[in-house]
Amino acid sequence: MMQGTIGLRYFPGGHPIRNLRTLEKLSLASVKNFTLSKHALLGWPGICAILVVILDHLTKFLVYHNWPIPGEDFLTVIPGVFALVHVRNHGAAWGMFSNHPSILGWLSLTAALVIVLFWKKITCKNPAYAMPFGFLLGGILGNMVDRLFFAEGVVDFLCLRFWPAFNVADSAISLAVIYLCIYEFFLRRKHPEK
Repeated sequence: MMQGTIGLRYFPGGHPIRNLRTLEKLSLASVKNFTLSKHALLGWPGICAILVVILDHLTKFLVYHNWPIPGEDFLTVIPGVFALVHVRNHGAAWGMFSNHPSILGWLSLTAALVIVLFWKKITCKNPAYAMPFGFLLGGILGNMVDRLFFAEGVVDFLCLRFWPAFNVADSAISLAVIYLCIYEFFLRRKHPEK
């Protein structure tokens, strides 16, 4: 039996459900033995993406609720090293392209769509890419919502003395990229593709 992926389901006999009219004619009982591909966005990578978005916006809400005016208050967590702040960033990393927040929002949307549309192709040959791309997708979506729907910009609130302020979405993106770089440069050679 063929395994289905997002947007294209298969039922016994390998006949794809190609349009909504065919799908409407089928009862739920006739679509049995459907399993998602192990590379589908559903599962742990999708859950990670959703959790990143939820945690990102929950923490941004708490910051905005407790410190509504950016730059006015802060909370020192580790003196001289780490503090919680409220900063608005209209650009990308380190404020780059801050004069074009809507373009960054649309680029984020495009990147998220590319990840979703090419998910199977990205992760098929190497399932080790699935989790980091789940974190990457969650981070992109978390900041994309701020860029497209809030004129004030992206809320950043984690501040290390030696680094510009960042947020949960930025952290997820950074961790995903770091993992992918380590995997590509050091681990992939030890585990060649089959």
